[in-house]
Amino acid sequence: MSLQFKRHRRLRQSASMRALVRETHVHVDDLIYPIFIAEGENIKREISSMPGIYNLSIDRLKEEMDEVQSLGIKSVLLFGIPLEKDECGTQAFHDHGIVQEGIRFIKKNYPEIVIIADTCLCEYTSHGHCGIVEEGRVLNDESLELLVKTAVSQAEAGADIIAPSNMMDGFVAAIRKGLDEAGYIDTPIMSYGVKYSSAFYGPFREAADSTPQFGDRKAYQMDPANRLEALREAESDAEEGADFMIVKPGMPYLDIVRDMKNTLKMPIVIYNVSGEYSMVKAAAQNGWIDEERIVMEMMVSMKRAGADLIMTYFAKDVARWLKEQ
Repeated sequence: MSLQFKRHRRLRQSASMRALVRETHVHVDDLIYPIFIAEGENIKREISSMPGIYNLSIDRLKEEMDEVQSLGIKSVLLFGIPLEKDECGTQAFHDHGIVQEGIRFIKKNYPEIVIIADTCLCEYTSHGHCGIVEEGRVLNDESLELLVKTAVSQAEAGADIIAPSNMMDGFVAAIRKGLDEAGYIDTPIMSYGVKYSSAFYGPFREAADSTPQFGDRKAYQMDPANRLEALREAESDAEEGADFMIVKPGMPYLDIVRDMKNTLKMPIVIYNVSGEYSMVKAAAQNGWIDEERIVMEMMVSMKRAGADLIMTYFAKDVARWLKEQ
């Protein structure tokens, strides 16, 4: 039998051979772990739609951070859940706001951990939107002033990176100017510049108590059908001074991640969001899937698409599995 064809299977014959030619790798240094810090005392409240993820008060933060550090995770992303909310989200930029105090605690006790502060108003506003609301409309320019105050207060508390997630036009330019004028010229901005109006955020809104009290966020977050819009948004943020670019959500937007990697000359971050986490956890708890294999395949797909860093609630699980390899 005289056939001519390529024998690709030669490079798949054993685990060692497959490892030798593997093109894409996930490392613990790639992981960013989101943490929800709640105002109050002795709080460790599991989020019902996100098994294994908790709202934690600062006095319960040590046990979480000890585990994060022991697993070799180098970076955390902080969200705050305040006791009081108002129409302007005042607690977002209060000197002793919950995120500011969380930053100080981590910086003092875990100085080698890179702290990323989520910079938005939705967790702090009584209406649940990401800016100032007037007659049912989220105001853009007026909201920028409060976002700058929030970013500066987070930098003053010790945040290593500011990550604005509000999707207001000009938010990177405004925050960069505000940080520079306050003396934080070396504090980088990790922009949520490509943030889609997604149904995958549902569990997060329970975790952060940030569900809009009216309407939705489609007037400022992006239409999931649009690709070129992502390029326009990202290019604007890059011109305005962003140092990192986030694509959010993750799995449904891997094509956008690749576009960002091909277009921008900066680190690309993917946010493997709450809905993606919860679907996998629910299926795993029902015995329908092999959780470790599914999650690691997801992580590899994100790296293969072009992500340099992965924000994920699976960070601790992934770090454990990587240690076991």
